[in-house]
Amino acid sequence: MTRNEELTVTDEEIFAVLRAQIVDVLPEAADVEITPDHSMRDLGANSIDRMDVVIAAQEELGVKVPNSELTGAGDLRSLVGVFRRSLSARA
Repeated sequence: MTRNEELTVTDEEIFAVLRAQIVDVLPEAADVEITPDHSMRDLGANSIDRMDVVIAAQEELGVKVPNSELTGAGDLRSLVGVFRRSLSARA
């Protein structure tokens, strides 16, 4: 993503990236309606799966999120917020 694209990424787009990465890491999640209220643990992700999703999403979105901020994200809605803050901080 270019810098201008980063500035225009919506919460829905961040969620779509996370959802796609979850399905990539956990193919069985493709049959589940993934909502912002789900946690990755709810979807069957272990700690390594969760880090794989986060790392891939960071790469796709072109942002680095501090690990200290990730620990407080209990559900996907919170995780979208963490990514949003990191993207906004780069603006």
